Amino acid sequence: MQIIKYPPQSEWKELIRRPSMDDARLSDVVSGILDDVRQKGDEAVKMYESKFDKVNLERLLLPEAEKAEADTLVSKELKQAILQAKANIEKFHAAQKQDLPKVETSPGVVCWQKADAIEKVGLYVPGGTAPLFSTVLMLAVPAKIAGCREIVLCTPPGKDGKIHPAVIFAAEAAGVDKIFKIGGVQAIGAMAYGTESVPKVYKIFGPGNQYVTAAKQTVGLKEVAIDMPAGPSEVEVIADETAYPAFVASDLLSQAEHGADSQAILITTSEALAASVSREVAGQLNALPRKALAEKSLAHSRIIVLRTREEIIELTNMYAPEHLIIETKDYEEIASRITNAGSVFLGHYTPESAGDYASGTNHTLPTNGYARMYSGVNLDSFMKKITFQEISRDGIRNLGTTIRILAENEQLTAHGNAVSLRMFHP
Repeated sequence: MQIIKYPPQSEWKELIRRPSMDDARLSDVVSGILDDVRQKGDEAVKMYESKFDKVNLERLLLPEAEKAEADTLVSKELKQAILQAKANIEKFHAAQKQDLPKVETSPGVVCWQKADAIEKVGLYVPGGTAPLFSTVLMLAVPAKIAGCREIVLCTPPGKDGKIHPAVIFAAEAAGVDKIFKIGGVQAIGAMAYGTESVPKVYKIFGPGNQYVTAAKQTVGLKEVAIDMPAGPSEVEVIADETAYPAFVASDLLSQAEHGADSQAILITTSEALAASVSREVAGQLNALPRKALAEKSLAHSRIIVLRTREEIIELTNMYAPEHLIIETKDYEEIASRITNAGSVFLGHYTPESAGDYASGTNHTLPTNGYARMYSGVNLDSFMKKITFQEISRDGIRNLGTTIRILAENEQLTAHGNAVSLRMFHP
């Protein structure tokens, strides 16, 4: 990894630039696929599955026989781990339920909210380089807790035409209703528009590459809601001289192995730590089965040495990382001043891997700087809230004059009349 020492603030923006591709080309490709799916339905989806996932599918819906087969192919050890992770995710997300009290805003005027689940949700689980059964849990568990009536999952099949058995097991355990063998942009299109096989949903969730992110943003303009623009994964580590270089290196590499477009950044005030971590990264990298992918990610990752803690905090909030690991002696103080991050991991013994899998927090998080304005997926992501108000006869008389004055000054006479008629009704 490249070590950059004491860069001036004028260079910070360039140092934290994410890897990207040509937006014009990306938009053209995505729009073409989405148009085909909207117009041709299953036919287009199958065509793109053949083109991109190299598999010819007779049907898109996962058959019951493959669910049963998958259950026999997942080891007891992995099943137990998935169920333990599911239990922790359930516990954390169930605790996010809120009682919404009625509030009397003025005498005789009572307002309240009711939280209802989004009825139909679509979950996208990437495939490609790894079976992300953990993402199934992160999306389906809170959807089930929220009470979503129809939970649809799309994930790309392997070249054998099958979905990884652990993905199927996790989906069944978490309560997914329908599983489809569809990946990429065509999956987003199928859930957004609906096809002969895939039901149209109201909101789409899930991470993905730049094509998937662009597709979600496109359909999110007018077809469906989306959770967030969750694209290629990223991590920032803040570390000082108390950090263990091997720990820091492992955190950087655990992100780098996600994919070639992932990014890992270390920020520190210690030149000695920077050098030690760089050596550790090189050593640990050689032992990774996914070394080739990690090397590509490390090409646009870096170690940045700054002069002060204040600079570190300022640069971190500018970067707005998806994952932030703080491995310093004063991690609580630094964490209290972080305003832009998806999920934060505190101390020397809290790896990002914990949140990715089993601590209970959600790993579907805003990337590419969107942590400045988006939250990660949580229980509220699967809910919508309806407001209610009830006004008594005395209440409309107490508040009516205020409403009428406001309406008349906006030149909305009928609004005022609706109040006046009630105020003076015998």
